[in-house]
Amino acid sequence: MTDSQPNNPLHGITLATIVEELEAHYGWDGLAERIDINCFKSNPSVKSSLKFLRKTPWARSKVEDLYIATFSKPNPWGGR
Repeated sequence: MTDSQPNNPLHGITLATIVEELEAHYGWDGLAERIDINCFKSNPSVKSSLKFLRKTPWARSKVEDLYIATFSKPNPWGGR
């Protein structure tokens, strides 16, 4: 078995990087509009968001999905 995950668009990207890049792109208000969770609405910070997202799988999934939708480049040969 190998550690390579060629079909995983998040392979090698930390949750901290995901949150930081989304915040830089949308801002906290924009993130709160797209994903309705308090860590983006009430006194948001990267640290508090990471703490919440690490113990809340459904919220982490929404954040990861938004990251993929925002930053993934379409594959010119089809697929992602």
